[in-house]
Amino acid sequence: MSARPRAAWPLVAVFTAGYLAAYLLPTVVGRLSAGLGLSPAEAGLVGSTLLLSSAMAGFTLASRVEQQGPRRLARWGLLLAITGYGGAALTTLMPVVVAGAVVGGLGSGTATAVAAAGIAAQRDPHRASTLGLLSVSATAGALYLTIPHLGGGHATPLASIALVAALVWPATRWLPGGSGVGVGAGGLGAGRMADSVAPLEPVTAGEGAGGRLPHRRSGTVLAATMLCWSLAQNALWGVSGRIGLTQAGLSEVTVGMVFAAGLGAGLLGVLGAGALGARLGRAVPIGAGTAIIAGCIVVSASARGLVSFAAGEVLWNVFYPVVLSYLIGLSASLDPRGRWAVLAGSASSLGVACGPLTGSLLSQYAGYRGMGIVLCALLLLIAAPMSAVALHTSGRPLVPGSIRRRGGTPAAVVAGRVGASGAGLLPQIGVREQEVAEIAIRSRARRRRKVLAS
Repeated sequence: MSARPRAAWPLVAVFTAGYLAAYLLPTVVGRLSAGLGLSPAEAGLVGSTLLLSSAMAGFTLASRVEQQGPRRLARWGLLLAITGYGGAALTTLMPVVVAGAVVGGLGSGTATAVAAAGIAAQRDPHRASTLGLLSVSATAGALYLTIPHLGGGHATPLASIALVAALVWPATRWLPGGSGVGVGAGGLGAGRMADSVAPLEPVTAGEGAGGRLPHRRSGTVLAATMLCWSLAQNALWGVSGRIGLTQAGLSEVTVGMVFAAGLGAGLLGVLGAGALGARLGRAVPIGAGTAIIAGCIVVSASARGLVSFAAGEVLWNVFYPVVLSYLIGLSASLDPRGRWAVLAGSASSLGVACGPLTGSLLSQYAGYRGMGIVLCALLLLIAAPMSAVALHTSGRPLVPGSIRRRGGTPAAVVAGRVGASGAGLLPQIGVREQEVAEIAIRSRARRRRKVLAS
């Protein structure tokens, strides 16, 4: 078996388990409101609490994944998800439900941190993130079609998340179990997650687990804008179910079918992003895609019937995973050890956590259409700095094993560009560095003296 498949599919599975709670957020919030008699704002607060605990887990583990070992952390995360969501599904007592949501959120955040660090260490982070989004979109779409037929109440969506976490558990055996070899050698950053017994690449002292984060300005801007970007997406996503039921006048089955259709269209978007790859760079898909999403949010929030609601939701779900895949790839390119990928992902989770409550408050005081206009303005405002970060960091293939010698970085950049002439003659990105052989050079004067003496 090749190294790439062995590295990719366990990460995709863990990624799916970690992200699924956010994807099922509308039905979780809606079922909490209907089944437990909560107000929309109270149900949104429970959803935000769940996702906030997920974000906190990501921030805490940003620099600890490689120290603790991805297999161990992934298993702990999945165990917390099974326990938390499963426990919340078995009771109607609000304190227990909230506690279960917090514990489950910690599990989701832990699993997401492991997956993000592993994806950043892949030779092609964009491809790995695309596969993860493809998997979670397909899983969530299938659940949106199934959950409405399994009875009401909050138990069904929460139990579904716990069940997926349990099904993913066996995949963790293919994750590296160690925490790295030696000082500054990490199992995720240096070993590329290719094989649990693969030799680790040596890294310099500045790249060690305690080394300084590279590209701090770009990473900070990206993390801040991803927080706002995710907040806008999930402010609408958290109340989309109520928009369909109350404003558009649709049934729960019809709303579930619209969500499933949207996630199915999202699969096409993910496949399109994978096929497009780096042909347009990252700035164009991120900037243009965010502007299109802003328009879709206004259409969906203003919907008064099935056609407008379905059009806004489906188009939005086409472009959302496309932009997200490029954002994940961009954050991964800032640091091959995965620290910026985890930090930016956790900032995104923080935005996701604040989204349901923000959407509930905006819709309560400004109406659904007013909420859509505010979120549209926010997305258009942050599209420029996100595109600027993508432009600033383009041409920097920060991957494990990249050339560090004097003059090697430009060669690596040229070799990484698609269609570069003579790229086969240049050092390839991701290969192991050759050993430096020291050659003693005698001066011409010394050699002349030896010749004259003889």
